[in-house]
Amino acid sequence: MVKDKTKLQDKVALITGANRGIGLATARSLGKLGVNIMIGSRNRQNGEEAAAVLRSEGIQAEALLLDITSDVDRQKAYDFINQRYGKLDILINNASVQKEIEHLSPVNLTSTISTDLLRETFDSNFFSHVELTRQLLPLLRMAPAARIVNVSSILGSLNLQDNPDSPIRELKIFAYNASKTAINSFTIHLAHELKDTQIKVNSAHPGWVKTELGGQYAEMEVEDSPKTSVLLATLPDDGPTGKFFHLNEELPW
Repeated sequence: MVKDKTKLQDKVALITGANRGIGLATARSLGKLGVNIMIGSRNRQNGEEAAAVLRSEGIQAEALLLDITSDVDRQKAYDFINQRYGKLDILINNASVQKEIEHLSPVNLTSTISTDLLRETFDSNFFSHVELTRQLLPLLRMAPAARIVNVSSILGSLNLQDNPDSPIRELKIFAYNASKTAINSFTIHLAHELKDTQIKVNSAHPGWVKTELGGQYAEMEVEDSPKTSVLLATLPDDGPTGKFFHLNEELPW
């Protein structure tokens, strides 16, 4: 992780779904390193309150109304960042939903899940992030060395889902898992497209975190959840791209 604040003070980061949980913790961690933070939130008041908390801690933060599923909000986000900063150094695609089961209990509903729920999950966890990234790519290209972090999940690893010895073998949450597999594929493809640029694209598994999505039995505290995303957001010029990480460990696709 980059420790020198002077190297990050001119950098600008947008974190989607950042008014609470992992997103807010990530915003706090990057902000403490000197990065200028934009908190993407689909609820304006929640975003403003989160930004105010960060500012009270000495972090440069502002709220950005951004429902990533909204074409209008995505365009307004581009316009705002373009006019205010003229570039984007860090994009963390963090916003996510999981509406199939509670507390990540091992219940396989693959054959009965509704098509509407599948589409809703993919709209939030995959399509909207692809659209937002595409829309902001011109601003990412304007930065000297931009970083894109797609917040995925170990549950999106096909290798580990199929491994009989894997600890996640029984967690077959079809819509959520498949959407994270899809975002991992986006990481691989976009990183390859951008391989001759200074932009790096990686997927992050933050861990099983005690959030509303992660449930009450999760192992990791929210305060520890940003570590992987921050590592990938502050990679040096010779850092990896097109990979899947938890902390410093590369995960299988």
